[in-house]
Amino acid sequence: MESIETEVVIVGAGPTGLTLAYELALAGVETLVLEKLPERLQQVKGGAIQPRTAEMLELRGLLEPMLRRAMPRGPVGGHFAMLPVPLDCRPWDTRYPSPISLPQWEIEEVLEERATALGARIRRGAAVTSVEADTDGVTVAADDGPRVRARYVVACDGGHSAVRKKLGMPFPGRSGTYLAVLADVRLSSVSELVPREQGHISTLTRQANDYWAMLVPLGDDRYRLTYGYYGSEDRPEVTRDTPVGDDEIAAALRAVYGEGTVLGGVDNSSRFSDATRQVERYRAGRVLFAGDAAHIHPPLGGQGLNLGVQDAFNLGWKLAATLHGRAPAGLLDSYHAERHPVAAGVLHHTSAQRVLADPRPDNEDVMALREIVTDLLRLPDANRHLAGLMSGLALGYEIPGARHPLAGQRVPDTELVTASGPARLSSLFGPGHAVLLDVGGLVPDGVRLPERVDLVPAKSTADLGAGALLFRPDGYVCWAADDAAACREGVLPAIAAHLVA
Repeated sequence: MESIETEVVIVGAGPTGLTLAYELALAGVETLVLEKLPERLQQVKGGAIQPRTAEMLELRGLLEPMLRRAMPRGPVGGHFAMLPVPLDCRPWDTRYPSPISLPQWEIEEVLEERATALGARIRRGAAVTSVEADTDGVTVAADDGPRVRARYVVACDGGHSAVRKKLGMPFPGRSGTYLAVLADVRLSSVSELVPREQGHISTLTRQANDYWAMLVPLGDDRYRLTYGYYGSEDRPEVTRDTPVGDDEIAAALRAVYGEGTVLGGVDNSSRFSDATRQVERYRAGRVLFAGDAAHIHPPLGGQGLNLGVQDAFNLGWKLAATLHGRAPAGLLDSYHAERHPVAAGVLHHTSAQRVLADPRPDNEDVMALREIVTDLLRLPDANRHLAGLMSGLALGYEIPGARHPLAGQRVPDTELVTASGPARLSSLFGPGHAVLLDVGGLVPDGVRLPERVDLVPAKSTADLGAGALLFRPDGYVCWAADDAAACREGVLPAIAAHLVA
């Protein structure tokens, strides 16, 4: 059997694993991705890039090639529980106030192209058969593939994670209460009930004949169909792994959209459920968990892909610093400390959405609750709160020992004037380094910063809330100062505490 040594093995070549592979390769970490599938599936999965994820992808120059592939959508806001009030992200001062739609496999293509260009390797058709961890590293064996020795392994292999199962890691939570179908279809004819253009999700949903469904036009005769059957609990022979037949899809279309809606073909299809689970610890020694391998939840609001990609941005620079021997004490453990509560929050609010989104019109209590929450969503403050929650723009981290109100927060992508000319804040993070931004002339002359911490003196027309801001590689502030004395006394200790030991 082939034997390979590498610094990191990532199991799973979905958006989470490929984002992490890019981040590690950018930091000079030798990385191997093992993927059980022999080739990428062009299968219907989550392909909505939420505003905060878009901002983070832009930090690395990854967003622009995705925007070129995005499906036309228009300035349509996101949603909470499919209620008929668009979420307005404009008060959060973002360049991307609406979700961006493109198929997941196209997101993966961009990430894989960029990661492999930096040296990351991807082995397909390599299903993991064993994972053996010790104090010095992890040995991973793959079916019809290599036996790999790595310093760390990151499981990004989905809700049915082989790594998690091989290690016997509990995955507590709640089993699904229903099964639904997601399919890319072509329609040979359509009735007047079929939506003609994309719009807010509340305009694309319909219930009829014991079915609920959503049909999204993708152009020409192509549509994305999601549907469920109220009586699915009475069909125990249907499981998540049961293939979705064309006859089943055609019957659902006729039931909801009438006899005039005729299925012309199915490009791909899959089933999903509303199961909700989360591992108790995101780190087990030299094995870490990210994406659906760490957490699963109902697909309400398009959170899953975004949650996993942001896991990868949080973990990548911390794992790289650890491997390079530059990490402050506890840095790698902060991955769990920061990201576990974020996913727990998503599990919490998707559970609430599941109640509100119950499509059965005969449930009078749910209908009353929907009406009240809909009215609340029309209030600007309530809408802003939920828009920040669903988009990720409200996310902040608790930075131990940091007292400035900006610590742990995102900063809008403001325009700057640097020694090299005009620049946007986001453009400073392309190399994956930490950034010390000095907009107030507070950083002492001649200060010596560690490797991979870039000093950028600049002017800004916007008030950033501090004169000097220290950003982590993932774009979050970890320290800030309002005056020269605080900067002189605090900047190097802050770097040593939060970035480079």
